[in-house]
Amino acid sequence: MTLTKIDMIKKIGEEMEVDKKTATKTVEQLMEIIKSTLASGEDVMVSGFGRFCVKKKNKRKGRNPATGDDMMLDARNRVNFKCSGRLRDRINKGK
Repeated sequence: MTLTKIDMIKKIGEEMEVDKKTATKTVEQLMEIIKSTLASGEDVMVSGFGRFCVKKKNKRKGRNPATGDDMMLDARNRVNFKCSGRLRDRINKGK
């Protein structure tokens, strides 16, 4: 099962005992802070959770999977996530 933004809003509302409007505003504001920070090229680090990093990908040669034709893919940025050691340990605790 996937945790959606709506699920997060419900859980925050329940855990913090706040109404849905306040929980929604909290989640939306947090997402906006993360998005604007990443858009400016800065990393976002959440202690005990992990780090979101912006990585630059250079222009490169690719292939159209439908036609097999060679093509050049433009340079772009992508977001990379590296989990913290604590999160990794928690995920792998049962193994």
